[in-house]
Amino acid sequence: MLGVIGILLSLGLLMFMAYKGYSVIVFAPVFALLAAVFSGMAILPTYTEVFLPNLANYVKIYFPFFLLGAVFGKAMEESGAAKSIAKAIVNKLGTKQAMLAVVLSCAVLTYGGVSLFVVAFAVYPFAAALFKEADIPKRLLPGTIALGAFTFTMDALPGTPQIQNTIPMKFFNTDLYAAPVFGILGTILVLGVGMTYLELRKRNARSHGEGYGENHKQEPEIIEDNSLPSAWLSTLPLISVLGVTLVLQKFVFPKWDILSWATQAPYKMASAGVVGTMNNWALMIALLIGILIALIINPKRIHGNVARAINAGALGSLLAVMNTASEVGFGNVIKSLPGFQTIAHSLTNINPNGSPLLSEAITVNVLAGVTGSASGGMSIALDTFGKDYLAWASRVNLSPELLHRVASMASGGMDTLPHNGAVITLLAITGLTHKQSYRDIFAITLIKTGTVFALIGLQTVFHFV
Repeated sequence: MLGVIGILLSLGLLMFMAYKGYSVIVFAPVFALLAAVFSGMAILPTYTEVFLPNLANYVKIYFPFFLLGAVFGKAMEESGAAKSIAKAIVNKLGTKQAMLAVVLSCAVLTYGGVSLFVVAFAVYPFAAALFKEADIPKRLLPGTIALGAFTFTMDALPGTPQIQNTIPMKFFNTDLYAAPVFGILGTILVLGVGMTYLELRKRNARSHGEGYGENHKQEPEIIEDNSLPSAWLSTLPLISVLGVTLVLQKFVFPKWDILSWATQAPYKMASAGVVGTMNNWALMIALLIGILIALIINPKRIHGNVARAINAGALGSLLAVMNTASEVGFGNVIKSLPGFQTIAHSLTNINPNGSPLLSEAITVNVLAGVTGSASGGMSIALDTFGKDYLAWASRVNLSPELLHRVASMASGGMDTLPHNGAVITLLAITGLTHKQSYRDIFAITLIKTGTVFALIGLQTVFHFV
């Protein structure tokens, strides 16, 4: 009992400190060790033999995606491509469809591989100007950006190169396009219900005479930029990332006899993980090609800024990967404690005679919410239970692709609790507070989370993949 209290206390304190803006890189190990003390474990061995090895293993596997994704995003930003795409969509749809224009701008950039943070920075100036012109309350803007950037194109739409769709490949030997029907249905539901919610919120505000508002912070200055590349040219890097990944994963790598050398010295890869590793290689190559194209489509603007794009992306990736890896280290300390076994037993015994999807969705959702990180929570869940879920799926003749898609989508649900780093950053960019705008972000979170469970119910009846 004392061990369980220690786990809950440490989780609560980590959430509180993250909400207050303190770095999880510092406080994740502190509160992990606090939980260990409550369970009667030694402090220093827990830190050096449990926390640090799991932190390092996460960095080893996923750092290339954080690095290449961040550099790609900065290359899109410095070349003006991200701004050009956002501006074109906003101008095309106009004020009558202001919310949809913002959502689609975010969605196109996110699905093309641009990091969530870069998307928020790129879209915000145009989105704020559009909301102001349409007289839509600014407090609804973070929820609108969240729908476009933090939901369906992050983890539901098949092929998205975001990290949340990359992680399950390692555990289930799948690719980015796993369970396309499940993912596309999820995309339609999240987008449809999310847009309906946002439009209702807008109409309700108007019925009470509320407009854009005054005296807002962080109001952007729209400066006409004539050095932007054309919108169509700007989409080439995004299309290249998606296209190259698809070709390599579906047509090129499957024809290679990689097992004959990858499992031999000096590589000695496990044969069961070769497919997932190949799919990781495909995304790395695609992101590299995307970066090169983003750097050459607008030579006039990028001239002299190449080093800045690469350096800023590299530095940003270090902070992002270390934040998440620290949360993974924290989670792995928690899972090593005796008290966690009680929690784990209850999570893995949900619907024991049926499909593992419900248990997986709840487990991933809970751990993503606890850590405040979709990728961190999912990594812990799959590290702990991935093999069990795969064996369970085999027993009931369920496709591993469904395990991939459910894990990915569930991770992007309750991760957006108030202490989530992306939420805090989004509010800072828009100059708004949790009190003003978090309600709508949380509503989008509930829609996203509810969609996963609704689709699991439908899949149980109709057996689609």
